[in-house]
Amino acid sequence: MKIVSADEAVSYIQSREHIFVHTAAAAPQQLVHALAKRHHELRKVQIFHLHTEGEAPYTRPEYEKSFSTHVFFTAKNVRSAMKTGQADYIPVFLSEVPHLFNRGIIHLNAAMVQVSPPDKHGFCSLGISVDGTRAAIINADTVIAQINPNMPRTHGDGLIHQSEIDYGVEVDDEIPEHHPAELTDVELKIGRHCASLVENGATLQMGIGSIPDAVLSSLENHKNLGIHTEMFSDGLIPLIQSGVVNNAKKKVHPGKVVGSFAMGTRRLYDYMDDNPLIQMLDCAYVNDTAVIRRNPKVTAINSAIEIDLTGQVCADSIGTYQYSGVGGQMDFIRGASLSEGGKPIIAMPSTTGKGQSKIVPFLKQGAGVVTTRAHVHYIVTEYGVANLYGQSLHRRARALIEIAHPNHREELEQAAHERYREM
Repeated sequence: MKIVSADEAVSYIQSREHIFVHTAAAAPQQLVHALAKRHHELRKVQIFHLHTEGEAPYTRPEYEKSFSTHVFFTAKNVRSAMKTGQADYIPVFLSEVPHLFNRGIIHLNAAMVQVSPPDKHGFCSLGISVDGTRAAIINADTVIAQINPNMPRTHGDGLIHQSEIDYGVEVDDEIPEHHPAELTDVELKIGRHCASLVENGATLQMGIGSIPDAVLSSLENHKNLGIHTEMFSDGLIPLIQSGVVNNAKKKVHPGKVVGSFAMGTRRLYDYMDDNPLIQMLDCAYVNDTAVIRRNPKVTAINSAIEIDLTGQVCADSIGTYQYSGVGGQMDFIRGASLSEGGKPIIAMPSTTGKGQSKIVPFLKQGAGVVTTRAHVHYIVTEYGVANLYGQSLHRRARALIEIAHPNHREELEQAAHERYREM
C-alpha cells in the first residue's frame, strides 16, 4: 500500500473507466471530491454504487460529459441526476449485487472505499459497510482507500489486508450519522401492531427509520430474539443490552448479530468497534434466501410506497420517478416465508404526508412491483394487520380496505366493487 494524497490517488483513474464507491455512511468523501475535481480532463467515467450518504459531486449537471452514475439503490444525493438522465438505476436484488462483480457482468477498474487503520497484523476493516463492497474490492483492478481512525473495526467479512490496497489516503473525517426522529403516534401504533406478530425466539430483519425504531421500542417484553438483517441502527442496542436480543435460538451464527451494513449515531459506531458479538458479512450471504430460511421464525419487516388492492407492493418508485430501489426486500420476504414459523411483513402509514391513501386501487403508471402479490403476507398500518397469504383477490381487497385510512375506505370500496362486482 502506497500512502498518497487524495488527489494523487485518483490521478490514476482514466476516462471511460468503471469506478465503485463504498456504500452508505462509508462513502469516502475526500476521494469522491478529488475525483470530481478532475472533471475537466476525464470523459465518460462510469460510477457504480448502492445508497451513499454525503455529497455525490460527480452528479452535478456541469459534469455530465465527465461522469455518469449507475446506482443499485437510489438515495437523496442522486435523485436530481436521475431526473436529468445523468444517473441511471440498475434493478437488482441486494443479494445479487456481488454477483455482478464476481461474474464479470460489471468490470471495475477501481474501487474507492473507506477503512479503519491497519491493526498489528496489517488488517484494515470495511467497518460499518461490507455489503457488496468486499466483492468490489476483490474484483477491482485498483483499490483506493481512505484510512480513517473514526471507522469502527468490525468482525466478519470486512477485513482487508493492507497489501490488497494499492493507494491509501490518511484522513480524520467524522463518519456521517443518522439520528432517529421523534416517533409519531401513527408510527408507534404501527410498531405495536408489528410487535404483536413477533414471537419469542424469532429472528428479526428490519432496516432503518421511524417504523423499525417503533417496532424495536415495542419489543422490550419479548424473549430470546435474534438478529439476521441486511442493515441495522441504534434502536438495536437497548434490546441487546437488556437481553431481549440474545440470538440464542438462531440456527445460523447462534449468539451473534448478523448484518451487512449499518447506519446510525456515533454511539452505534462505537458499540460496533471491535465487538465480536456483531458479524458484518457479505450481502450475497446475509441476503441469501437459502441462508435466511434456516433461522427459526424469521420476521422480516419492510416498508412500501403504495400497495394495490390485490397486494402488489411498490417500494422503489413513485410512478416513473425512481425513489429508492429493490434492495433486500424480496430477499427477506421470501426467506421469511420459507422459514419455519416465519412472517414477512410490509409496514407503512395508511396515508402519505399529503393525506393520500397508500392503499390504492391500482399502482401508479410506471410504478415498480418489488414484492409480488404471490409473495406478500402481512400488511400493517396504524389501523391494524391484514394477512393476505392464501386469500383470494376479493378477500384481499376487503382486508386491505379495513386497514386503510377511514377517509379513503368508501373510495376503495367503490373501486373494489367495480373490479370484483360482488363486494
